[in-house]
Amino acid sequence: MAEEAKGAVGMDEDRPVPHGGGAEEGSGLGGSTSGSTSGAAAPRFEIKKWNAVTMWSWDICADTCAICRNNLNEPSIEYQANPSPNNENGLSIAFGCCSHVFHLDCIQRWLKARSVCPLCNKEWEFSKIERIPGYNALGI
Repeated sequence: MAEEAKGAVGMDEDRPVPHGGGAEEGSGLGGSTSGSTSGAAAPRFEIKKWNAVTMWSWDICADTCAICRNNLNEPSIEYQANPSPNNENGLSIAFGCCSHVFHLDCIQRWLKARSVCPLCNKEWEFSKIERIPGYNALGI
């Protein structure tokens, strides 16, 4: 029976097997007991494969332009209605010093009438301008 259990463990090579103990030694956590005679401590498990995963995020809290109500990950409504290789402002996002974010062409149109943020009425000042990732001229 001990040979059957030993053979079953040997067949399961894809799953890491803890070294240094188990249910047979009484600890259940892989710790050593007073009956253990091994000199060097073996690692508890071995990593055979590693799949790395990455994520990204915006530096903004909102994901919608408050002027055109379109998603900030997509071109502005104005750009979608009239795509032009000469006008790439609909493919850019403007960050204000007040932490509000809009499509660049939306906020530029707004600033022609008023020089304040549409949401907080603070004097508008550009913090930075970024291009929407994944879009080039004409959204192709």
